[in-house]
Amino acid sequence: MKEKSVLNKLISTLIFTTSLSLSLHAQTPQPYQGVVGRTLAQSKEWWPEPVKAPAGAPNVVWILLDDVGFGAANTFGGLIQTPTFDSLANNGLRYTNFHTTAICAPTRAALLTGRNSSSVHEAGFSHTVMSAGFPGWDGRIPSSAGTIAEILRANGYNTFAVGKYGVTPDEDATDAGPFDRWPTGKGFDHFFGFLGSQTDQYKPDLVEDQAHVRPDGRHLNAQITDKAISYIDRQERVAPEKPFFLYYAPGATHAPHQVDRYWSDQYKGKFDKGWDAYREEVFERQKKLGVIPADAKLPERNPDIKAWDQLSPDEKKLYARFMEVYAGYLTYTDYEVGRLINHLKEINQLDNTLIFISIGDNGASKEGTLNGDIDRSLVSATLPEKENIAYNLRKIGEIGTPAAVEGNYPLGWAQAANTPFKYWKEDANSEGGTHNPLIVFYPKGIKDKGGIRTQYSHVIDILPTTLDLVGVKAPDEIRGIKQQPIEGTSLAYSINDAKAPSRHTVQYYYIFGSRAIYKDGWKAELPYPNSLITGNAASKQAFDENAWELYNLNDDYTERIDLAKKYPEKLAELKALFEEQAKTHNLYPYITWDDVINGRIHRTKDSKSFFDAVKDITKSSENQ
Repeated sequence: MKEKSVLNKLISTLIFTTSLSLSLHAQTPQPYQGVVGRTLAQSKEWWPEPVKAPAGAPNVVWILLDDVGFGAANTFGGLIQTPTFDSLANNGLRYTNFHTTAICAPTRAALLTGRNSSSVHEAGFSHTVMSAGFPGWDGRIPSSAGTIAEILRANGYNTFAVGKYGVTPDEDATDAGPFDRWPTGKGFDHFFGFLGSQTDQYKPDLVEDQAHVRPDGRHLNAQITDKAISYIDRQERVAPEKPFFLYYAPGATHAPHQVDRYWSDQYKGKFDKGWDAYREEVFERQKKLGVIPADAKLPERNPDIKAWDQLSPDEKKLYARFMEVYAGYLTYTDYEVGRLINHLKEINQLDNTLIFISIGDNGASKEGTLNGDIDRSLVSATLPEKENIAYNLRKIGEIGTPAAVEGNYPLGWAQAANTPFKYWKEDANSEGGTHNPLIVFYPKGIKDKGGIRTQYSHVIDILPTTLDLVGVKAPDEIRGIKQQPIEGTSLAYSINDAKAPSRHTVQYYYIFGSRAIYKDGWKAELPYPNSLITGNAASKQAFDENAWELYNLNDDYTERIDLAKKYPEKLAELKALFEEQAKTHNLYPYITWDDVINGRIHRTKDSKSFFDAVKDITKSSENQ
């Protein structure tokens, strides 16, 4: 009986491992090379080669933060302490001319696929009220745009994702599925995090693999870090020779800004000088660090933002506390990333790991409105200023706590966090919306440790760079589906050549009306007003489709001097190029914030306007 039991276990194990091998093999079919005769004696067995990563292929970790401006983290000259990022950058490379799409879902879709967001149906969002029934806008990444996880898993990697996913259509995001657009349907072996754009950091809408699970009450950053470490350790125990890919995307520092007072209180009094002093100090630090040109000029404060010295004592007290909480939130996020990095070091894998860190998926957020937001979401933008400030002052002690369910800092701090650039998140026309810090850490491959790279780059470049550095070719097909061309440009050429000329020379940008086109240092851009977010007079101006601006970034790094009237031929050339890019990449039709807010796009016949949906969400949160 004992022998029979052992035999049964052995057979079960063999069946399991064989089926696992076949399931992996199914991703990259190999023609059968054996002989099938009438009898076993007349036949010749054959087994497909097991899937293996290229010899010496490193582990890969992508870290993507949320809503962090260029001038927030100490690593790029900011006043918020980020020792983990500092260490990785000092032992790796700082890419100072890296760009995102200006808002979260398009950036994530572009990052994961190596293709422009509208090319993969994510020009807007996967949310019902912010997507539309057009090829570039339906919020459904097609199977013809395989993700980095699908590519690496088919090449012998285990693949894990934790944190914010953000590109699953709303109607698919229940435990009933379908699951093909969940992370596990897009190449990830395991996922732990949330599917939407924003979640409460203490009561997250939490998912593990293909089901919602109950959070444990701790901060989400701690939970996703623990889970990432557990995934890595589980693999190391059974297949230490196999590399892994980890996509680590915390909800931080997106609203709600929530963090333990241990972290926020470290910044008490640190921002009492205000946002004007912050911008000036950070600007000088950035020059000394070499992350901006020595001849760069700091733009004037946005006219909608009051000078700090013109604020009342109550306003200063309130606004400074908002920034203390935000700073603590970012420093705490850096700490949790540090736990992950230290663990890789402890298990002797850090030197064998390629790490990309994008400090933000867009510029700093303007969604906190002019006065800051604690618990009433975007609807607070419609309230009179004095009423909004008085409300927030009464609840100043709640900022950063679990009670601050929509916590976000005022617009003045968003501009400060975006130093040295103008404007902020959602403004695809401006460097303040699209220009983010990038760190590349790769002990095996980087000789110029602590170096700075100024080559123009975009979020679509990270996937092809990763494939180049690990020795994997982008597939022509995934599971029998022909793949769209990768649109990014590998940055591998610049890793050990600081002076190499940029190879990514053309890039378009578009977010709900705001738009830009970059070519060889020149940039044409068209802003789009969004009074729902800022609630200010300037943003209520009518949209003028002819109000294009023109900048030469080679000479004017911070977009201060509009050359549209001086060089009309160059502007016309770039506008024509934008239309060409828009048509090529499925960006038509141009959908604007007004279309979204007024409910002119409909995923379903009973779709609400964005504004009505926000009201419903706010009412629901107030009743909880």
